Amino acid sequence: MAKEDYEKFIYKIDQLNQFVELIKNSPEKYQLIINCKTHDDVVSLAKQWGYEIGKRWGES
Repeated sequence: MAKEDYEKFIYKIDQLNQFVELIKNSPEKYQLIINCKTHDDVVSLAKQWGYEIGKRWGES
């Protein structure tokens, strides 16, 4: 794994951890997330809330 890929990997983990904390602390956001039907729905919702979780760490 190149250093750049490692940094993207860590960034993605950080974004996911923050996203999970947001959902855990908000019953309203929890309801919205569990109503998602697809991966793209979740990624779109996360983006609305300021999180970038859609890219894979190895993608440019």
